[in-house]
Amino acid sequence: MSCARVALLTLLLLALPLGVLSGDTPQQWSPERANAWNAKQPWLVGSNFIPSTAINELEMWQAGTFDLPTIDRELGWAEGLGMNTMRVFLHNLAWKQDRAGFLDRMGKFLEVADKHHIRIMFVLLDSVWDPNPQIGKQRVPRPHVHNSGWLQAPGAGILKDPSSWPTEIEPYIKEVVGHFRNDRRVLIWDLMNEPDNDNGKKASELPNKAEAAQQLLEKVWVWAREAKPTQPLTSGVWRKQDWSDDSKLSPMEHLQLENSDVITFHNYDPPEKIQISIHSLRRFNRPIICTEYMARPRGSTFEAILPILKKERVGAYNWGFVSGKTQTIYPWDSWEKQYPDEPPLWFHDIFRPDGRPYDTKETDLIRKLAEK
Repeated sequence: MSCARVALLTLLLLALPLGVLSGDTPQQWSPERANAWNAKQPWLVGSNFIPSTAINELEMWQAGTFDLPTIDRELGWAEGLGMNTMRVFLHNLAWKQDRAGFLDRMGKFLEVADKHHIRIMFVLLDSVWDPNPQIGKQRVPRPHVHNSGWLQAPGAGILKDPSSWPTEIEPYIKEVVGHFRNDRRVLIWDLMNEPDNDNGKKASELPNKAEAAQQLLEKVWVWAREAKPTQPLTSGVWRKQDWSDDSKLSPMEHLQLENSDVITFHNYDPPEKIQISIHSLRRFNRPIICTEYMARPRGSTFEAILPILKKERVGAYNWGFVSGKTQTIYPWDSWEKQYPDEPPLWFHDIFRPDGRPYDTKETDLIRKLAEK
């Protein structure tokens, strides 16, 4: 090649945008883009959803226990309340076991949700409860114990081994997000739920879990953006009520708040504390969604919290929809304290398995606020 042609090619390459040369990963949405996205949405109201016949994410998504009739029936009840969205947990092992089948089942789930006018927030990874997930037949629930079979994703074995992430997690994130990157039925991607949750520092947890989870989540942000989704990305803060002071944020909270397109948070406390949470997060000038709330004995009730979330136009996903194998009508302390029978005051959930509301005043309120 002549020197003149080399020089011309060099000039042409230098004239290209940097992203074309480097393959730069798309960046966090600007606040303007995030707020424009939010302006197109209704007030988001729904639940964290798993069918009553599944004890955990694997039982929900594995081929042998994927229960579409129950999903259809129960999402119909959600539609009847005026709910327009659900937050739904996935699992990397369900994908690994049967990649094509897993994506097909996600598609079937989205078809049913769309029939009921419900859009989905998918949660890709989760650090809560059992750190040793296993594919195959899942355990039976421990009687009267809250979430006795819920699984972390990934489990401790993968989380502690960064060398496994490029084969176990990176392709999972890229394939799932990439497959549905333009799907209007997917509202938003929640990359990792409570990543630094040590589950009461149980012996089965990694001693450096928060550090390992942060290192993984840093990579997950990159992998998810490389899939170029048209939907926003988030990971929710949860450890405190007030995130107004940068100097008091943990490294994990910095990572989550500084990378989320839409800000999400958890709060199971009474109204005055959720107000603090909302106001402390307004400084980011982004849409805000509460992805977990509603624990009746703690004062986090529909009557106390849902009107506030609507007034503030903060999206609202309570924990639990239909009482079933997750047994989240029982409180968190049921892991240490024995409950012989159904508690007089349910902790979570809205419906009994036959579709009867736990409290018709609650369902009437949800329907009214959702304008159904």
